[in-house]
This record gives sequence, C-alpha cells and structure tokens, in this order.
Amino acid sequence: MERPILYVAITNHGFGHATRTASVAATIQKLCPEVLLIMVTTAPRWLLECYIEGDFIHRPRAFDLGVVQSDSLNMDKAATLAKLLEIKKQQNSLIASEVNFLRQNRVHLILADIPFLAPLFAKAAGIPCWMMSNFGWDFIYRDWGGEFVAIADWISDCYSKCDRLFRLPFHEPLPAFSHITDVGLTGGSPRFSDEDIRAVWGITAPKEKTVLLTFGGLGLQQIPYDNLRRYPDWQFIVFDQSAPNLPNLIKISDRQYRPVDFMPICGRVVSKPGYGTFAEATRLDIPLVTIPRDDFAETPFLLGGLANYNFHQILTPEEFFHGNWDFLLQPLQPPRQSQPLAKDGNQAIAQAMINYLQSHKII
Repeated sequence: MERPILYVAITNHGFGHATRTASVAATIQKLCPEVLLIMVTTAPRWLLECYIEGDFIHRPRAFDLGVVQSDSLNMDKAATLAKLLEIKKQQNSLIASEVNFLRQNRVHLILADIPFLAPLFAKAAGIPCWMMSNFGWDFIYRDWGGEFVAIADWISDCYSKCDRLFRLPFHEPLPAFSHITDVGLTGGSPRFSDEDIRAVWGITAPKEKTVLLTFGGLGLQQIPYDNLRRYPDWQFIVFDQSAPNLPNLIKISDRQYRPVDFMPICGRVVSKPGYGTFAEATRLDIPLVTIPRDDFAETPFLLGGLANYNFHQILTPEEFFHGNWDFLLQPLQPPRQSQPLAKDGNQAIAQAMINYLQSHKII
C-alpha cells in the first residue's frame, strides 16, 4: 500500500497560523505515523520542529501574505494591496507550479490554514482541499473597503471551492464556505514539567507574580519595559531578544522552548489579540491580558471569545503603553460563560483526516 501524503499549506503571516497548524499536523503524525507531511510555509523549519517531533518535508512557498506589518500592532495597507495585486496577476503560474508538485509527489489530501489559492490547486489536481481557521482573509480585507473589496470578492470565490472547513472557536461566520465542521480549540501543549522550567530558568517567584509577555513572531515595538522596575518581586518572561537586561526579566533564547511551555507557571499571559496565544492560554486555563488592535476585523471575535471562556483583562493602548501597569494588581474578569469551550480541536481535525485516508484505502 502506498504511503499517505498530506500537503499542509499555511498562510504567510506571522507565526500564529504556522504553530496552530503544526499542532494539528503533529497530532496526525502521532495518531498515524505512516502519513508523510509536506509543510508548505515560509515559516522557519526550526519553528515547525518545535511542534512536529517526527520527520516532514518543508516546502518554503508563499501563496498569500496576510497583512504587511512593521510590528505586531501596526499595519501597512498600501504595501498589502500591492502584494495582493501581484499574487492575483501571478495566480495562474502559482497554480500550475503547485499542481505539478502535487501530482509529482502523489499528494492525497490538502489541509490549508488559510491561503486562498489552496482550493484552486486542489481542484486543478483533482484532490480534496480541507481548510481550518477562525477567519478568512476576505473578511479582513473587506472591512478595509475601497480597492480591497474586489480583492475580498476574489478571495471569497477561491474559498467557495474548498471541500470542507474546520471552523475554530473565536470565529467570524466564514460565509464563503459551504461545508463547515465546528471543532474545539487547537494549539501546542507544554513539553516540560513546571519543576523543570523553574529549575532551568531560575524562576522562583510564585505563580501569581509570574507573567509571560508574548507578542508573536513579529514582536512589539516600544514595550514599556521600564514599568517592570516597579514590580521588583515579580518575574517577567519574554522571547524578545532586544529587551533590556533587568533583574526580574528572563529572556528566552533557546529555540526548543515555546511560549506555551511557560504558560503553566504563569499567573497571567500578556499578549496582542491572536488566536494562537488565546487558544493555548485558554486550553491551559491561564488568565490572559490583552491590548486590542484597531482596524483588524478579527479582533472583536477574539476578544468576545476570550471574555466568554477565560479569566481576562482587556486594556486600552494608553494603559499598556503609557500607564504604570497597575493592571497587574487589579482583579481579573471572570469568563461570562459557565460552560467551558471544547479543547479537542487538534484531535478532531487529525482524526477526520485519518478517517478520510482510511475510507479511501490510502492507509
């Protein structure tokens, strides 16, 4: 019997899509080791290896760009539009080269999060395309109006050719998709014990005074690190190598460690709105503090999901960038919903894909 081959296409924006999709791919690999994963993304291989323990093929290709940003909160719409128009112009050659790759490598199934050209590759190659996300790029761009409306229409049409969407929590309606399966939260799980993390990194502060500051692969300009001096008996953890050297700030530079590995020892995670961090913290029941992003249509759905299902604080940019961080001393807001959210998204998507491969006698 031939080896089942899964082509996993990931949107080219920050690290969040790469890590949440790699978590699902890793679950597929654990449940069914004979599946060969082809990870199609410009995210670095080391990042994927933080989630996928077994072998995989890395194909560094970009079929979309998300939003051009200078950092985690600032967007460049003009540059984004120019690049999208370039992709639209190159659409046929991008499809032709990927169809060639899909056929040569005998790919059986595509999983995409959530590059809009993937369903077109699949249709042209005669294989199914399943997608996973809590939002589509058509939704983000349509909100910007003007020339972005025609771009959004084009992207919605691409999405309409998708065979099945796994809709993640904290989602917009995703109306372009006709076959939708709702699933629970996805994301990575900690790989080290609390004791190991504390011992390796010399963390002695109690949980309620330990804070993870994480702003995704892009980082954040001008985090007001001086405020950390006001809390000398607290411990702060960052992955930002440009952060200043402060006695109560630990900079994580070892790439085998991920933000999710530190969450269990923290009383709060401070983050921009992003599905990956929100989902991983909520899966672990770790309270989350966030700063809303204006002009990003996904934000209200993320903040609503956070408020419904996790202990939280929602700060104004003024409080975060110019305040004295006394929010650390304020009580957290409890979740509005008493019923917890399902947390089995990785397993649900992985099992559905394995079931497909088995039912088509590929496994």
